Amino acid sequence: MLLNRFAARTTTTATPLGNSAARARNLSSSSVLRDLAALRQNKPDDVVITYAKRTALTRAKKGAFRDTSSDSLLYELLKRGMEESGVDKKIVGDIIAGTCHPPSPAYELRASSLAAGFPETTPVQAINRLCSSGLMAIRHISDSVARGDLEVGVAVGYESMSSHPRPTPHFGSQAVQSHAPSVDCAKPMGWTSEMLALEYSISREKQDEYGLLSHNRASAAQQAGKFDGEIIKVSTSVLVDPKDPNSERTNVLADKDDGIRHGQTLEKMRAGKPAFKDYGDARSTGANSSQVTDGGAMVIMMPRWKADELGLEVLAKHVATSFVGVAPRVMGIGPVVAIPKALERAGIKQDDVDLWEINEAFGSMYAYCVETLGLDIEKVNVNGGAIALGHPLGCTGVRQVVTGLAELKRRGGEGQVLCTSMCVGAGMGAAGIFVT
Repeated sequence: MLLNRFAARTTTTATPLGNSAARARNLSSSSVLRDLAALRQNKPDDVVITYAKRTALTRAKKGAFRDTSSDSLLYELLKRGMEESGVDKKIVGDIIAGTCHPPSPAYELRASSLAAGFPETTPVQAINRLCSSGLMAIRHISDSVARGDLEVGVAVGYESMSSHPRPTPHFGSQAVQSHAPSVDCAKPMGWTSEMLALEYSISREKQDEYGLLSHNRASAAQQAGKFDGEIIKVSTSVLVDPKDPNSERTNVLADKDDGIRHGQTLEKMRAGKPAFKDYGDARSTGANSSQVTDGGAMVIMMPRWKADELGLEVLAKHVATSFVGVAPRVMGIGPVVAIPKALERAGIKQDDVDLWEINEAFGSMYAYCVETLGLDIEKVNVNGGAIALGHPLGCTGVRQVVTGLAELKRRGGEGQVLCTSMCVGAGMGAAGIFVT
């Protein structure tokens, strides 16, 4: 059955909060809170999100962004997002973008921001912590706002996996090459999925069940129009003949996620071919693993008092984040370590969380994390996740926040708690806590 639990056998445990974390409680009322009641209190210096949108997520090499360069994607996201936000670009004190594969991300971020209309006085930073890069951008903007380094900041996550596929890491150090965990850091992510499935006895059938749940939930959400309000519509162009770079282009509107498998059934899932047939027992397939995808997402953050001054709606406040390391061989266990640490920093319990957005890198890690933590599946990825929607690496950490906050807004009411989390390549995990 889908919710059968298996014993957690993680090789890494969360580090207890020490004196340094306790001292951090005094840095900002937005950074660490003590319990759910305190979490729900609105204070002028809360670091809040006033705008949260994303582009459509489209299949790499096949979707609407297949011929869109990463800087073009970033430009469209920043330009259209700021136009919708009601925030004057002149008051933005910093832009931080999480991304993984562009060779010169800081250059293209700076160039794209200027072309999008930001003044020359607005600085930028590109940051890379692999799958959690977008969440890192949020954390860095939040920290800067909390400490008074800036009043208004933009956090972005983006990835054009069409333009920049994963580069294979190469290590020149003999010490690194002879150290097994170090070697594991460079292994393909599909290999880590298969190792996790073997280590924790996660069957192909279980992965298919979780994959089916993702596709069916995303299909229902898209057909009900739930994603429409969170997507920035982008006009772009594609080559008429994808095989001929000199062929004519035609304009398309990227306004819907195009990787969802509508009408998916368990029988169709079972018919899927192994995606990583050379690793383990080859239990991961294209249908039960996250898709290679293009897309971007952004949030605008500021102190609550500034949002009130500008007359902007507050969507949520950022409360806490955590980043942890785990064994690279089974990097998918990351959320199981990161989530308890984030909850501890926020001073709340697992049952206090109203909605979970956990990145579905693979069916193996999705099943492992849900069942090891004992999460209520009715609160997890209720509109589907990366298996159905895709995982544009640098984008995901922001995209999940956008999708989660949109769902909580539909449910109405203040004081709802969102926890977002993901495993991270090379053996890490990340989690964030937000409250409406």
